[in-house]
Amino acid sequence: MSAAQYKRVLIKVSGEALAGDKKTGLDFDFITSVANSIKSCCDMGVEIGIVVGGGNFWRGVKDGGGKVERTRADYMGMLATTMNALALADVLQGVGVDARVQTSIDMLKIAEPYARERAVSHLKKGKVVIFACGTGNPFFSTDTGAVLKAAEIGADVILLAKNIDGVYDADPAKVKDAKKFDSITYDEVLARGLAVMDTAATALAKENNIPVIVFAVKQPDNIIKVLCGEKIGSYVGVK
Repeated sequence: MSAAQYKRVLIKVSGEALAGDKKTGLDFDFITSVANSIKSCCDMGVEIGIVVGGGNFWRGVKDGGGKVERTRADYMGMLATTMNALALADVLQGVGVDARVQTSIDMLKIAEPYARERAVSHLKKGKVVIFACGTGNPFFSTDTGAVLKAAEIGADVILLAKNIDGVYDADPAKVKDAKKFDSITYDEVLARGLAVMDTAATALAKENNIPVIVFAVKQPDNIIKVLCGEKIGSYVGVK
């Protein structure tokens, strides 16, 4: 196995990815495959933080159908991310990885409140830290939460593990000849309005000069390949 190219990383895993082929809920066979890949990365000495989305349970105002006020809908989404974080932590522990869940909203009965110093201490000890509840504030996505946590813990790179295998100039599910980018700058993403992350997250990544690698997590060993420097997916940063 090749040596890891990064020391500390932040992996953003969408809730939809955790559902696997089921589309909703949790696919534990798939999550176990992801956990085994993360274990391999930990065994290489990589320090790993994870931010999870909640779209497999609730997509905020989109699922509110105009019946749920935006702030409350967003808090419901944060609860969905917490369910995913707890499930992922349990599966990680089952494969031999010491994992901790930290939430941006206090839930003392079930998880640690987010504290940067404690999170970094866990990482240095080889524990995986899973961050739930995004930024802890409504009107911000878990993408923004991922970039914020990456900046706070001093991550070398953000790995955006999605159901799509990179950044395209159009939706490849709708446009047959959509072009995939091997590399693209933050400015190009913002100028083209590409759906890599939301605008606030992309701008924050640019401001803090944190590169983002977008790749498909359907093959969980892609996490290992990316960390070892294989050119898969799309690189977002500065040229």
